[in-house]
Order: sequence, then structure tokens, then C-alpha cells
Amino acid sequence: MSHLAVIGFDDQFKADEVRVEVLRLQRECALDLEDAAVAVKKPDGTVSLHQTYNLAKAGAVGGGFWGLLIGTLFLSPILGIVAGASAGAVAGALADIGIEDDFMRDVAATLRPGTSALFVLVRSAPPESLLQTMHAAGGKVLQVSLGHVDEARLRNALGEPQARRAS
Repeated sequence: MSHLAVIGFDDQFKADEVRVEVLRLQRECALDLEDAAVAVKKPDGTVSLHQTYNLAKAGAVGGGFWGLLIGTLFLSPILGIVAGASAGAVAGALADIGIEDDFMRDVAATLRPGTSALFVLVRSAPPESLLQTMHAAGGKVLQVSLGHVDEARLRNALGEPQARRAS
């Protein structure tokens, strides 16, 4: 089961900096990351999402390949590339994997202008390397789907007081 943590930062660029560190941990196989995204609430109040995976681009590349292949069979490779890339880009843009965009927009709407939030979806409990990265970055836990023990470890790494739980 995957676990989601949403960490808020008082700077609109800090969440993106921390995401780079989280992606480095994934490359080093120190973290089993499913998805990571950043939401920024700009000083003018607009919200922008920065996804880790560009599905439209990946869809366009895959669609272009298949369009070339099918277009070659019908003696029109250029038309096949254009049609395949267009269809692939549209399909990629409509796909939503990992953390749902609507959820991220809802959370980002609650942020103060000029701040950001990092959304991290991990396949297992947060390892020590992730907690150390979060500790170095600062920030505040906005939302979490971890168990009591792992949530306490994350809050401790961020230097937050323990959350009170209703019985």
C-alpha cells in the first residue's frame, strides 16, 4: 500500500528543491517512490502544479513511433507520425497516474500566496534517508496517510510537535 505525505513550505521554490533531492534518493535506490509533485501558490494567488512525469510528452513520443510504423504500412509515414503523436499527446494529457491533480489543486488552494507544497507518494513507509532530507528542508506536515508511528517519525524529522489524535 502506498503512503502519501504533503509537506508545506513558506517559500514558493523550496518544495521543488526538496523534490529534486527526493528524486535523487530514488535514483540511488534509497526510496521506493511512486510519484512526487509540487504545487505552488504564486503571490498573485494562482496555483500551478509541477508533475514529475510529463504524460503528454511521453504519449506524443509513443504515438509518433506507432504512427510512423502504421503510416509506413500505408505509404504515408509523415501523416502517420503527425496523427500518432497528436493522438498520443491527447491520451497522455488525459491520463492521471499517481497523485490526483484535483486533490493537489484542492490542497494548494489552502496555501498562503508565495508558498509551496511537496506531494510525495511512496510505496513503503518513509525510510531514514527521506526523513533526513525532510529534516534538512524544514517545512510543515499538511496531510499524511501514514500510520501513527511513521507520522510521528516524519513530524519529528520536521521538528514539529506531535499531533494529538482524537480517541
